[in-house]
Amino acid sequence: MGKKKRGKVVDEGLASYYPSDALTLDELQHWIAFSRVQGIGPVRFKQLLTFFAEDVAAAWRADLKGLIAAGLDTKVAEKFLAQRTHINPQQELERLAPLRIKVITWKDATYPPLLRKIEHAPAVLYTCGTLTEDDRRYALGIVGTRKISTYGRQVTERFAADLARGKVTVVSGLAHGVDTVAHTTALDNGGRTIAVLACGLDTIYPRENYQLARRIVESGHGALITAFPLGVKPESGNFPARNHLISGLSLGVLVTEAPERSGALITASSALNQGREVFAVPNGIFSPGGCGVNKLIQDGAHLVMSVNDILENLNLFMLPQQVEAQELLPENEEERVLLALLSREPCHIDDLIRSSALHASVVGSTLMMMELKGITRHVGGQQYVLVR
Repeated sequence: MGKKKRGKVVDEGLASYYPSDALTLDELQHWIAFSRVQGIGPVRFKQLLTFFAEDVAAAWRADLKGLIAAGLDTKVAEKFLAQRTHINPQQELERLAPLRIKVITWKDATYPPLLRKIEHAPAVLYTCGTLTEDDRRYALGIVGTRKISTYGRQVTERFAADLARGKVTVVSGLAHGVDTVAHTTALDNGGRTIAVLACGLDTIYPRENYQLARRIVESGHGALITAFPLGVKPESGNFPARNHLISGLSLGVLVTEAPERSGALITASSALNQGREVFAVPNGIFSPGGCGVNKLIQDGAHLVMSVNDILENLNLFMLPQQVEAQELLPENEEERVLLALLSREPCHIDDLIRSSALHASVVGSTLMMMELKGITRHVGGQQYVLVR
């Protein structure tokens, strides 16, 4: 049995699998169908939606004259009409549920807010796994060479582990080398990770990372994401779009090891174009796998030697676990006294002890708890600042 929605018969199982306040299933299946059409990307799709007053089904059924009136040139319109004969919107939607693949569109409140801000953000995202609110707010891309060295592995493990422990989601591309180490380390340290693919989610590339992809999904600690529909293979032309998505989902991108010509540098370039920060770990000047990273630093990327360098740059002092600690550890009289004395200007602990009239051990322990809660930060030399 089915239920009717806007004149369409909708499978109840699909309706429960794709609940949406933004789109009906009929609308959703047409959004999916358009994502399969070559030659109609975010810009042209937005043109069609605007011209057809958000009636995506009407845009799908439009004839050549209507498509041209909507702003498509003749060749693009004719190519769309030729492709449309081989695409069944309802079947496109029905193919997803058995594979546990869900869809997020521009219209959905769950569409990643960082990604929504970039130019040419994909209209449709295909996901498998779990995405949380923190994934949308606290995510950092880690990218680099496929031919990872011992140094590159050590650096990537260090940063990915510290980010995971800090509850920052690690975003990468599931490739060999740096990507694999970043995803695996995040999971090993109880963190979350998002793998962005350059193909449909019915294909895991590289094949050797099938078990890693499965672990990401089944652990409940991450997701696979792509802008490509089912059946799309990992062709070379898809990887720039994949890299664009990695940086778009992230507050910034960290490059841990990369040669002079590397896809990681494309991701870094995308990040800069999107107004995101680029971080790079310095490599030895004689290391062929480090030339690209060192060049990034020469060109203005932030040189980083620890995760704190990144968190300070992004002003991520109130991470989720700090918010939780703040809720669990209520303020007391000692905290109130120190709060009145602290500001954004560094203040030495000796001055705090003198001005507060509290015992030195009380000031020290209170400052430590306040730092755990993200209220204060030790800036070195026994000096503290207020950060909230």
